[in-house]
Amino acid sequence: GLILAVAGNAVGLGNFLRFPVQAASNGGGAFMIPYFIFFLLVGIPLMWMEWGIGKYGGKFGHGSSPGMFDVLWKNKISKYFGALGLFVSTIIMIYYTYIESWTLGYSFLTITKSYFGLENFELMKSFLYSYQGRETSHFFDGLTTAYIFFLITFVLNFWVLYRGISKGIEKLAKIAMPLLFLFAIIIAIRVITLGTPDPSQPENSIANGFGFIWNPDFSKLDDPKVWLAAAGQIFFTLSLGMGTIHAYASYLKPKDDIALSGLATASTNEFAEVVLGGSIAIPLSVAFFGIATTTAMAKGGSFDLGFASMPLVFEKIPFGEIFGFLWFLLLFFAGITSSVAMGQQVMAFLEDEFGFSRKKSTIVF
Repeated sequence: GLILAVAGNAVGLGNFLRFPVQAASNGGGAFMIPYFIFFLLVGIPLMWMEWGIGKYGGKFGHGSSPGMFDVLWKNKISKYFGALGLFVSTIIMIYYTYIESWTLGYSFLTITKSYFGLENFELMKSFLYSYQGRETSHFFDGLTTAYIFFLITFVLNFWVLYRGISKGIEKLAKIAMPLLFLFAIIIAIRVITLGTPDPSQPENSIANGFGFIWNPDFSKLDDPKVWLAAAGQIFFTLSLGMGTIHAYASYLKPKDDIALSGLATASTNEFAEVVLGGSIAIPLSVAFFGIATTTAMAKGGSFDLGFASMPLVFEKIPFGEIFGFLWFLLLFFAGITSSVAMGQQVMAFLEDEFGFSRKKSTIVF
């Protein structure tokens, strides 16, 4: 349950939206060279360090980074360094929960075919931007729809946190993580079996889609920005430097193996990101729209790719509303397992350092 929860913390929207865009924009297969170098030399060691710090702090009754840092380094300023973890988690959770709510909203909009009939990328972008409140159009009457799904998402997050570790977070992880992988595998298999959707355009095929994301452009390897992007993705995808892993690791028992647990978490995340995340959005987009259009979509960022190009694809395939529903629900599960992890550290801080009850710390947070 704990490993699934920490894996849920790591597996987030970045695995299925950010990673494909980063890989496609930074040399395709060549991007994976610095990516795996940083995974091995930075990602796994830092994962072990955070599991180690968390387990050690947990022995002294601390479930958040300020208390853990205070135990590690007997200095007045140590706990303030730890407080950076609380700050980062809280700030990210504020906006991440809202983005997460878009995935829940879009799962409903897909199963009800609300955007079906919008036949080009610009119209679909206009639908998305209208939903987000970035532009005014006839698609939505203000932000009411977006805020309804945000409030549902907000309540779900804090209900899980209020329920506690075993009855809330662990139970969520045991349900959401297997479903997430099941949905991702179903969609990936559907993508792989699509072949060439339009025989009159043989260059637009799933094979060329995989080629676009995985064929290496080695000329990009002398660009420092590619290496920086790869390192950044490792921090982003493994949720390093945020204090969330510390919080979960504080619940380890004395004889629990942090090396194996850390590797299991990192490996689960990489399977979700590289194998599944790299097999859905970009290959599917190339198969339907071609490499030039997909490149332009990728330059628009992760949200344009996930919320504008993918819905266009779902319109074009049989049972698209079902596959689309699964896609956005999988993103929602990836999101909520990450956001509750961000919240848990703050909740643990309020409980451990101020003696608040679970109910009081939930209300204060």
